[in-house]
Amino acid sequence: MKAFVFPGQGAQFTGMGKDLYDTNPKAKELFDKANEILGFEITKIMFEGTAEELKQTKVTQPAVFLHSVIKAICIGEEFDADMVGGHSLGEFSALVAAGALSFEDGLKLVSKRAMAMQKACEAAPSTMAAIIGLDDAKIEEICAGISKEGNIVVPANYNNPGQLVISGNNEAVAEACEALKAAGAKRALPLPVGGAFHSPLMQPAKDELQAAIEATEFKNPTIPVYQNVDAKAHTDANEIKQNLIAQLTAPVKWTYEVQAMVAAGAKDFVECGPGKALQGMIAKIAKDVEGVTITGMA
Repeated sequence: MKAFVFPGQGAQFTGMGKDLYDTNPKAKELFDKANEILGFEITKIMFEGTAEELKQTKVTQPAVFLHSVIKAICIGEEFDADMVGGHSLGEFSALVAAGALSFEDGLKLVSKRAMAMQKACEAAPSTMAAIIGLDDAKIEEICAGISKEGNIVVPANYNNPGQLVISGNNEAVAEACEALKAAGAKRALPLPVGGAFHSPLMQPAKDELQAAIEATEFKNPTIPVYQNVDAKAHTDANEIKQNLIAQLTAPVKWTYEVQAMVAAGAKDFVECGPGKALQGMIAKIAKDVEGVTITGMA
């Protein structure tokens, strides 16, 4: 069985999607439509912009979404997935690819999500850090011991065994990094992000996005969609909507999501979108599973 997986924020690069735009009429049509929907020429920034321009929140998330979704649409019958999943933002790409969301509605929600998250980041000084080489349970225990009202730190991204990203207020994350290194973490690396994604500090963004999601038509997907909040397969549109709303303040359980896909029979994983980040994660998650292949799309 084949699983298509879609990357999240951080996978962007200058020039992304230009080959599709120049060679595929359907891709050109969709990129041009995206410019109209967003109200600015995102293609100009994607194809020619600087890394700094591409890092703007209003650009980054729609850009990664567009590259991923348009690539999936343009390969046509080669999109022979039995299941899909996406990492954080990538879950929106997966839902469009699986027929649960239209291209237009998916893009509008991603744009709304990006702007809402940016506002939440500006409201509270916050950050994230990658913890390398420590058990998930130990990280959870130490974060729980440090967190208190007004100064929180929580597990945010369960990326693969031995790599977990924490998220929260600046002071709490800094304190947690020191405590985690003292507990045996090989590294505790602050990440160059503007806020505490997938933490309770995203509650204002969650409230804003919830209204937009509830007002958007979702359909039952044609294939199972594995979601971040519970690492389970979903085919019911209403369940999918509620999980998507919860995702902003809940951790991304990517390790467990991939394990669930493997348990359901996935042998081939195809990363659809910019970069190779998910391929690296999946190789570590499924390293002991015989016969699993992991590839990207050129």
